[in-house]
Amino acid sequence: MAKPPPPPVDQRRSAERTRADIVEIALNEFADKGFAGARIDEIADRTDASKRMIYYYFGSKEGLYQAVLEHAYASIRTTEAVAELTSLAPTAALARLVEITFDYHLQHPEFVRLVMNENIQRGTAIGALDSTRTRNDSVLHMIGTLLDRGVADGVFRTGLDPIQLHMTISALAFYNVSNRYTFERIFAFDMTSDEANAQRRAIVVDTVLRACQA
Repeated sequence: MAKPPPPPVDQRRSAERTRADIVEIALNEFADKGFAGARIDEIADRTDASKRMIYYYFGSKEGLYQAVLEHAYASIRTTEAVAELTSLAPTAALARLVEITFDYHLQHPEFVRLVMNENIQRGTAIGALDSTRTRNDSVLHMIGTLLDRGVADGVFRTGLDPIQLHMTISALAFYNVSNRYTFERIFAFDMTSDEANAQRRAIVVDTVLRACQA
């Protein structure tokens, strides 16, 4: 039996836009309320899609949540990948990577909340996404190559572990967003101002560079 013809290009593009809109709205819903608290009804109300359409595209609430995680991690990895670090000297490239990571977390607090919620669930959903592992491997390879260039130029010390460095950079960028409200309450220090973020950004860059320098 012959296969049915594929849908027209315009129809496919419309479906892709609808799917992308659902994921974008759902990202904020899951980030704000966690997996258990998020409601498909509310996501449908905030989009042009019906509840039935959401289930058609994603199969289930779990399927939508996985699509949201995949989109969120793909976005930060894409930002890192297009940074063109290979055109910069090792020290400048590392500083740029730290800046990009810091800025991404600052500009996407919903990503931080989503990751925090997924950790509360012990990483159950993210562990099932092979694409996320592949993207993370590419980032570690990029960092490893950068470190090798720095060692060869005599500006980075030997023995640095790409995954440990990635963890350090991520942790410093993450904390600035994840703990901003508790830190402000405890120390009466405004972490949301442009001046505070610029100061913190510079300190994070300096901290990472000092940790890597020969």
